[in-house]
Amino acid sequence: MAERITSRLEAIAEKVRFHFSVKDEAREKALTLCREATRYSTNAIRAIHRQEYQEARNILDQAKGVLEQVKQTLAQHPDLYYAGYVHDAQKEFAEGCITLALVRGEELHDAAGLGVGYAAYLNGMGEAVGELRRYLLDTIRRGDLSRCEEVLAAMDDIYGILVTMDFPDALTGGLRRTTDSVRGILEKTRGDLTVAFEQRGLQEKMATLEEKLRGR
Repeated sequence: MAERITSRLEAIAEKVRFHFSVKDEAREKALTLCREATRYSTNAIRAIHRQEYQEARNILDQAKGVLEQVKQTLAQHPDLYYAGYVHDAQKEFAEGCITLALVRGEELHDAAGLGVGYAAYLNGMGEAVGELRRYLLDTIRRGDLSRCEEVLAAMDDIYGILVTMDFPDALTGGLRRTTDSVRGILEKTRGDLTVAFEQRGLQEKMATLEEKLRGR
């Protein structure tokens, strides 16, 4: 009797060990892939700020392919898929895609189009506001204000959407904190852009005055 119990317990334990062995292998592979996808997304954003837009697209395509591998790897492990690290990788990817689309004035894909979750998409959208601020500051330094108002309006629209997502953080992946950050970034950017337009207006007035003085 005791031997049968021992044998049965060992058989059960072997099944459990196999289960966790498979799950652990999937987890380690997914973690590696998520880190790779995050690295691609980060590099894509850097390429955007260098105005290497086609390079950014290519890198984001690579990130999307890696995230698809993550989905396949964890297809039998939904608990791991929603553990958090996949969300973070998807968020970085969404941030890169949204930043590129808004900087280039191109079509903005939704969460399904990017293959990411809604929470990751919204948080990525919020993070993109910070990258858009950097883009605007770079264009101001170059003296190009042609699209500044358009991009600022997009940032304002993003905040307007995020602030309406009044759901628990457990559902939105901490979106409330991201939204608070967006509000601060938006206020600072609006102030910087106002100063830039005032300076340009002053420069134009001075240039007009100098032309009049030379014409006398």
